[in-house]
Amino acid sequence: MPLLRIDVIEGRSEAELNELLDAIHCAMLAAFKVPERDRYQIVHEHSASDMRIEDTGLDIPRTDRIVIVHVTTRPHTQLEKQNFYELLCRELVERCGMKASDIVVSITQNADEDWSFGYGRAQFITGELSSQKPTDNVSGPSSSE
Repeated sequence: MPLLRIDVIEGRSEAELNELLDAIHCAMLAAFKVPERDRYQIVHEHSASDMRIEDTGLDIPRTDRIVIVHVTTRPHTQLEKQNFYELLCRELVERCGMKASDIVVSITQNADEDWSFGYGRAQFITGELSSQKPTDNVSGPSSSE
């Protein structure tokens, strides 16, 4: 957590995608102070004809190297978000040779009860985020709670 969905136009190598994901994770670690192993990233590759990224009055030029990063996360301050945007841009420009104009980010916030990491439980609200290891048996609150 946070959950990141990354949309790109197909054509990057596996090594390029790995570097892209590493750069994004580095910015996430620095801006949102998430634990190192909190890494939920999903890449969607699209044909060029499947993506239309046009601006409303911003006149920002785009190339076929565009990256759209959708972040679903617990609430963060405006300053933390702005810091993430800047760090992400810096990481992608420096590590991946991207143009700053090709980086688009959208953040959607949700609450603790909106997350389940497995076992049919909402770990943020059940307090199960400790080192305890539940079994694969589903047990927890009954449907009447």
